Amino acid sequence: MSPRPPPPALSDAPLAPGLYLVATPIGNLRDITLRALDVLSAADLVLAEDTRVAGKLLAAYGLSKKLERYDEHSADRAGPKALQVLSEGGRVALVSDAGTPLVSDPGYRLAREAMAEGLPVYPIPGASALLAGLSVAGLPTDRFLFAGFPPPKSAARRTFLEELAGLRATLVFFEGGSRVAASLADMAAVFGPREAAVARELTKLYETVTRAPLDVLAADKRFSAPKGEFVIVVGPGREEAATAADVDTALRQALERLGTADAAGEVAKALGLPRRDLYRRAMELKADKP
Repeated sequence: MSPRPPPPALSDAPLAPGLYLVATPIGNLRDITLRALDVLSAADLVLAEDTRVAGKLLAAYGLSKKLERYDEHSADRAGPKALQVLSEGGRVALVSDAGTPLVSDPGYRLAREAMAEGLPVYPIPGASALLAGLSVAGLPTDRFLFAGFPPPKSAARRTFLEELAGLRATLVFFEGGSRVAASLADMAAVFGPREAAVARELTKLYETVTRAPLDVLAADKRFSAPKGEFVIVVGPGREEAATAADVDTALRQALERLGTADAAGEVAKALGLPRRDLYRRAMELKADKP
């Protein structure tokens, strides 16, 4: 087995002033990007959701930086200080505990404030539990919605889920171990037996991905009281076939604006039906019109 090549040296290119939104590992520390290490090593200030977590990451790569806590409770204090550093031409790196900042994370407030003051903001992409969970779910990825953490109480959670039920998109949620069973039960009740996946502890030692219909996942005893962080991915609902009445309504509305051929084409695209059949029906509707 040939020896591993030495790791690339950190860049010594000057880091431009601005706010850097730095993605950090979601589990495996080796999922940090080289550019993220460049930014962290050159930053004048690192804002962290939890300075203890960020400190361990920095220590793992031999970096020692000034750390300040930035979360929902400290934003009023830490935010103005960071903006002052930025206004003086400083470099500020914002990291969350894991993954990409601003995704289910309070950092969006600082980013908006910096943008409002005309200060440069740079994304430093990398690990994302959202995309990692979506990629291994085995569900459609051409259209998806990230819905974050569902409400903690069942009544509010079901209302929240009902608002999403009609979307023709794969749905992605974050959830903690203490509520994953209850959330799966409510999802099964609202969405029915849609195909879904539950990803636990992604990129960590006990990473698991379980794929099954929602009702099966809701009954799975492994999710009764697990530890860890979870990504729940729910497949899109099935399209219901348009009825003859739906077709006639759509054609009549289109014929008020368009010629027969264009109306048939528009409705064919919208409903996924053959244009030739719709053109014939459009001609019949025009003939019957008084």
